[in-house]
Amino acid sequence: MIVLSIVLLAVGTYAFRIAGPLLRDRINLSASVEAFIRRTATVLLVGLVATMTLVTSEGFTGLALPAGVAVGGILAWKKVPFVVIVVAAAATTALLRLAGVQ
Repeated sequence: MIVLSIVLLAVGTYAFRIAGPLLRDRINLSASVEAFIRRTATVLLVGLVATMTLVTSEGFTGLALPAGVAVGGILAWKKVPFVVIVVAAAATTALLRLAGVQ
């Protein structure tokens, strides 16, 4: 039963992924709807980042992790190479935790 569930989820996922390119030319959306969809995707991504950054199963993560994510976000905004972003964000979080900031 578990294998069947996994297979059905995989088929559904791939069906949704292929539907976009196949239906793109058949559906005409207004400019306002396309702008709304882009903003919605951004809001969902920000909500996911906020949830993963601020909350764990025990509660608030502390200040070190959000500070590291903020450093990574600022560097990404400045279009710094990805490896530098990851290293800087991890180093910020690690150094703050080493200094006793939770």
